[in-house]
Amino acid sequence: MTSWIVGAIIGIIAGWLAGTISHNHGFGIWGDLIVGLVGSFVGNFLLGMLGFAVYGIIGSIIASTLGALAFLWLIRLFHPQVPAYKKN
Repeated sequence: MTSWIVGAIIGIIAGWLAGTISHNHGFGIWGDLIVGLVGSFVGNFLLGMLGFAVYGIIGSIIASTLGALAFLWLIRLFHPQVPAYKKN
């Protein structure tokens, strides 16, 4: 039970960080949680393919944030109302 709570907290932190890093477009607490949780799977998968292992809470937050950024990029790439980049 505690691992789910810790995972949710890490997901919220990673989703919030990813929303803040990527042009300050967060999705609210529930959207950030979902983006962070999906990002944790994506980040751990991508880092595992590169041969990196993730240890500890800080490592999990970093991997989840990187995965959430990749997931947000994919969402914004295919969603017309949320741009993947800023037009000047």
